[in-house]
Amino acid sequence: MTRPGLPKLIATDLDGTLVRSDESVSAYTHEVLDRVRAAGIPVVGATGRGPRLTELTRNDIRAADFLVMAGGGRVVDQSDPAGPVVLRDVRLPGEVLARLLTDLEAEVGPLTVMVEALDDHDAPLWGDYHPSWPYPDRFEARSRSECLSGEVLKGFARTSGHHVDELLDVARRIIPAEVATLTQAGLGFIEICPPQTDKATGLTVVAQTLGVDPADVLVFGDMPNDLPMFEWAGWARVAVANAHPSVKAVADEVTLRNDDDGVAVYLDRLLSR
Repeated sequence: MTRPGLPKLIATDLDGTLVRSDESVSAYTHEVLDRVRAAGIPVVGATGRGPRLTELTRNDIRAADFLVMAGGGRVVDQSDPAGPVVLRDVRLPGEVLARLLTDLEAEVGPLTVMVEALDDHDAPLWGDYHPSWPYPDRFEARSRSECLSGEVLKGFARTSGHHVDELLDVARRIIPAEVATLTQAGLGFIEICPPQTDKATGLTVVAQTLGVDPADVLVFGDMPNDLPMFEWAGWARVAVANAHPSVKAVADEVTLRNDDDGVAVYLDRLLSR
C-alpha cells in the first residue's frame, strides 16, 4: 500500500513506461509531470539510454530535474540555473568487458556484441549488427577489438540460442557482481554495465543530493533493469500493465499500459486525492 500524502521524489523509466510504443510522450503526460513539479516534487527520468541520447531524453521528460542515464552510469542535475551538472560518470574498461565476453562465449557460444562508448549527440553504437536491433540509424559496424580498445558505458550481447532472460541467468551465474552489473531492458540483448551501476545506485546520488530518504520515493518501470530501483524505493513501486512479469511480481501497484499514459493517470489521481 502507498503511504499517505505525497512522495518527496518521483522517478520513472522512459521507454515502455512513460514513452508510448510510437516513441511519443503525450501532451497529457507532460502536463501532469509539470503539475508534479509545481507541487514541489522533483522528477527524475531513469533510463538505460546513454548520454548520446540526452537531447531526446530531455524532450521526452521535459519536467525532469535530474536524469539517471546509462542504467545508472551517468547522473545529471538539470536544476542548476548555470547549466547541467554531471554528478556521476562511470565506465567499464574494455579489457574487462573482453574477458567477460570470452567467459560467456565459452558457456553459450558466439555472441552478437555491441558497445556504447561515445557521449556525442546521436553517436552510434559500435559492434556487430543484428537485424533485431530497433535503431539501425544509430549503429556503426566495428570489429570487437576496436569496440573494446577503450572504456565503455555498457556492452550489449545476445545469442540466437538463448532467450534474453535465459542468457541473463547464465551470465549472472558466471560473471561475479563485483566485476559487472548485468541486466536486460527489453531489447533482446543483455546489458553489461560497470559494477555497482544500476538505476538504484544512480537514484541514490540524486536522493543524497536532495536529502531525500528512499522510503519517500515513488518509482515507475516496466523491465528487469528497473528492478533495482523497485527494491530501493519505499513509497511505492508501480509497474505499467505491459511490464515484464518479474517487475509486476514485485510492484506494489500496476497502472495502465504505457500506450494508455499509465504513469500520468496514476500521478493525476495521486495529485487529486
